[in-house]
Amino acid sequence: MRLVLVGPPGAGKGTQAQFIAEHLSVPKISTGDIFRANVGQGTELGLLAKSYMDRGDLVPDDVTIDMVRNRLAEGDAAEGFLLDGFPRTVPQAQVLDDMLAEAGVKLDVVLELVVENDEVIRRLSGRRTCRTCNHIWHVEFDPPAEEGVCDLDGGELYQRDDDKPETIANRLEVYDKDTAPLVNYYAERGLLVGIDATGPVDDVTVRAIDALRPLQHGDDKRADDDGADKRSD
Repeated sequence: MRLVLVGPPGAGKGTQAQFIAEHLSVPKISTGDIFRANVGQGTELGLLAKSYMDRGDLVPDDVTIDMVRNRLAEGDAAEGFLLDGFPRTVPQAQVLDDMLAEAGVKLDVVLELVVENDEVIRRLSGRRTCRTCNHIWHVEFDPPAEEGVCDLDGGELYQRDDDKPETIANRLEVYDKDTAPLVNYYAERGLLVGIDATGPVDDVTVRAIDALRPLQHGDDKRADDDGADKRSD
């Protein structure tokens, strides 16, 4: 199966991507992993990307696209993959379509993790990071024994700027601006399946696997289970 995972920051994409990829026996391919691998290995693209990052600039689309193209050409992705973090925009989605067409394949499904903005802010703004070991706690879901103190090493816990409500709200605005057209693009092509991504991690994984199961068995119909995003209709 070839699928793309989309969802707002705080939707749990990284966690679900790992579980879903393992269930489907396909590689999880994230832009973060690709960047780290290329920079770590000192590839030509990695060095180019690092030159932008060292200046504090965004890595241009064409560099990211070339990295994704190279990763999809590796042997483990020949029979399927799960893409997390790419595409993020309609132009990137169109480039991905062209990449796959050149290889004689196409996407099977785009799985959207649907979470309300209020829930995203609740999840992310509750995170606290240890200044010493960088372990992340959560004031509601995984609190330390003593407020403000890391259980692991006694380090001070603090709220990163990225986890402050005003910053999260801005990230969500950017996501809605850039990704809402992407979701509509895939919905119009009949590729989008949405699931409710609230609740315990295991429950979300079960919903995802249930939504994908008909496609694994060769049924081209999009999932229509309870909780599916009706934008996929």
